Amino acid sequence: MKRQNFSIGILSLTAALLIGAHWFTPAPAAAQVAVKERDYQAVTARIQTGGDGLYVLDNRTGLVAVFTYDVSSRSVRARTVRNVADAFAVPAGR
Repeated sequence: MKRQNFSIGILSLTAALLIGAHWFTPAPAAAQVAVKERDYQAVTARIQTGGDGLYVLDNRTGLVAVFTYDVSSRSVRARTVRNVADAFAVPAGR
């Protein structure tokens, strides 16, 4: 009888510790953030090739730049810089 009580006590203590560990684990990082000021807007979002990209819009010049993290060089690289009007242009065939 003592051995069963000891086993139940250890299992209960383990369950309580696991519940406590689950309760206090930090939330995973989420990259869905937008920052807007007068001259610049910055937004993080998924890119087509996978991973996350940082989109920076310069409101004064009307340019948007996309930055991604390059794993091989361990640095942030500019993927492209384009005019915002190009993103909303209607193709000539339509």
